[in-house]
Amino acid sequence: MYELEQVGQDSFYIQSPAKIGLFRVSETEVCLIDSGSDKEAGRKVRQILDRNSWKLTAIFNTHSNADHIGGNKYLQGQTNCRIYAPGIDCDLTNHTILEPAFLYGGFPPKELRHKFLLAQESQAEPLRDGCLPEGMESIALPGHFFDMVGFRTRDDVVYLADCLSSRATLEKYQISFVYDVAAYLATLEQVKQMRAALFVPAHAEPTKDIAPLAQYNIDKVHEIADRIVEFCREPLGFEMVLQRLFQQYGLVLNFEQYALTGSTVRSYLAWLKDDGRLEALFEDGQLLWRAV
Repeated sequence: MYELEQVGQDSFYIQSPAKIGLFRVSETEVCLIDSGSDKEAGRKVRQILDRNSWKLTAIFNTHSNADHIGGNKYLQGQTNCRIYAPGIDCDLTNHTILEPAFLYGGFPPKELRHKFLLAQESQAEPLRDGCLPEGMESIALPGHFFDMVGFRTRDDVVYLADCLSSRATLEKYQISFVYDVAAYLATLEQVKQMRAALFVPAHAEPTKDIAPLAQYNIDKVHEIADRIVEFCREPLGFEMVLQRLFQQYGLVLNFEQYALTGSTVRSYLAWLKDDGRLEALFEDGQLLWRAV
């Protein structure tokens, strides 16, 4: 873990639970794509920088999930690097309590206030094209989270952040986190058509051909949607929909899964309603969902 892998003349990634991209701007200066999950990840990155006599000039966060920004504060404190994050995700990077609060739908209980959902705050600036070094461009990848982006380097390496999950992850957890289902599907269709020398997803193995995995993720989204519609042949409240999904896939409910999967299921319900496949009913003080 935390081995440095070179995948282009100037493009690297650091093997970690959420892969960290590294782009060599010059012989002595580098920037990061994300920073890992916590202070310890930041320390591991710092050791790699020191071994190679590299100066860290900037961290470009793909989005504000804690496992991608957790090393920000440590590395910024150690190197005085600048940090950039896209759109709304910049605000969440600066005010990290917003992630567990958003997921839970209110002030999060202590079971959700841990490093996997609540990163230390860092000082981030809005990501704009002019912030990027020569030889690096951003790619809009919305859907998984608010304004998530990926990056393409001059080596034709594309860092895809969390826009898709590995087959093993989907087989184990079944329901990957999605904020905007329509945008997520559009992103996957976009990624499916992409060509690059190498794709580096944060939570899957690097590959030269991303299309099969993108399609697998698309199919899984439609599978989840179809199951929700089927459950709602009879009017069901959100909690019942969530329960049936957990029972269907043999998932174990805890606070973290309730927040992550629950937020995702609410997004599916909203998408299916907007798409005309579900309708919302208000009966006896309850919001119920029914297939159309």
